[in-house]
Amino acid sequence: MTDRLVTANLSLSLDGRYNGPGGAYDLAAIIPYATTDVARDHLTRLHENATTAVLGRLNAEGFLGFWPSVADNDEADPRDRGYATWLRDSEKVVFSTTLTEAPWQRTRLVNAPVVDVITELKSADGGEILVNSSASIIKPLLAADLLDRLYLMITPEISGGGQRLFDDGVPATKWIVAHQETGKLGELAMVYDRVR
Repeated sequence: MTDRLVTANLSLSLDGRYNGPGGAYDLAAIIPYATTDVARDHLTRLHENATTAVLGRLNAEGFLGFWPSVADNDEADPRDRGYATWLRDSEKVVFSTTLTEAPWQRTRLVNAPVVDVITELKSADGGEILVNSSASIIKPLLAADLLDRLYLMITPEISGGGQRLFDDGVPATKWIVAHQETGKLGELAMVYDRVR
């Protein structure tokens, strides 16, 4: 039996929100920092040991609209191309109650409890399991204490509204800083490992 690491990445505003008051697509406090060197190096770091990408439906559809063309774009930053190629070629698990066809090759659609699916993935062979910018999956994993590493980009803006990653009621846990880096715009790339 293997015990694969379960990792997750998410970008948050200074007030801990992964979107703004305008809803799921209000990323005004996040987008200006997404293409900095610190952000791109962070992107490389988070996927380098992962062999499985886990996404919610919204992110799977959004990523599909952007990343496939980056993989073959000679003009794109090599770090972006590396991530896009990894995303295209890796095993993908997409949580959805509405999709009937997988949006990408090498994709398995699941309509089952997050904790059950991730527990099953942990026991299978492979590298790290990366929950890719999908708070709807990260939250139940935090609640079940199934995350081993968090990759967080913290942007120096206060959204003033929107959804938070760390809701009240999440069990108390302890984490250590495994990596930290500050960019020229004030963005922070943070890697936290769970202390067990």
